[in-house]
Amino acid sequence: MAEEGRGEQATGEQGTAERLRFEPVLRRDGLPKWLLPVRDAAEQIEPRQLSRFLPPAEGGRRSAVLVLFGTGADGRPDLLLIERARSLRSHAGQPSFPGGALDPEDGDPRGPGPVNAALREAWEETGLDPSGVQVFGVLPDLYIPVSDFVVTPVLGWWRTPSPVGPVDPAEVAAVFRVPVDDLVDPDRRARLRHPSGFRGPAFLVEGRLVWGFTAGVIDRLLHHSGLERPWDTSREIELSDDAVVVAAEDRARARQRTGADPAGADEGTISGHPA
Repeated sequence: MAEEGRGEQATGEQGTAERLRFEPVLRRDGLPKWLLPVRDAAEQIEPRQLSRFLPPAEGGRRSAVLVLFGTGADGRPDLLLIERARSLRSHAGQPSFPGGALDPEDGDPRGPGPVNAALREAWEETGLDPSGVQVFGVLPDLYIPVSDFVVTPVLGWWRTPSPVGPVDPAEVAAVFRVPVDDLVDPDRRARLRHPSGFRGPAFLVEGRLVWGFTAGVIDRLLHHSGLERPWDTSREIELSDDAVVVAAEDRARARQRTGADPAGADEGTISGHPA
């Protein structure tokens, strides 16, 4: 993304799809005051402070997600999330950040690739105009064992909001914004208990249960930025029957792909983190 935040549209070889190309620039200045603790935490955080699941020395499927903070119509800080379509093969029906796998045109995975991919995927999934996004940080790469994804969380400030919604209902069921006040509300926080024995952070917001990798990243950002409020960590909830079935199907596909059972790593959550 260029410093002015402008993207360039390009048409695919057969004219059936459009792409966005960027020259990503990270800008740490010009952020609202409430977002500064998140920026500062992102600049200092170590991988082990985020997750016990760190990328392998080699391999893994490179991907990126956009952790996009904005200000809602009511003036409250918020976070953009999507709900994945229930027809998808992986993580069906689960709330998540916009994002996906890196494409060759995104560039070097160890350079601008993750930022390009996060912005491109957010555009493809939600219709977001990347020119209104200021990328202010990139978190260390994290690993999702159940899908073998190496994920780079890209942090953005929605400087100039644009209309968003599901672009392809076969991929995205809903696009929604969650007030940060709700994410730090102790009454909306819990630990999720999975039949596999996994326990990890969860958020009950906008009529949805946010858990797994997405909840883990949010949990760690709130904690290390100092925005977290004390909450009852002994409160536990269970997955719905439908979500349990989806998670089991994800694990079965992972076993077929890798020959290993990713038990204890359901949905790639980043539980087991140090304080």
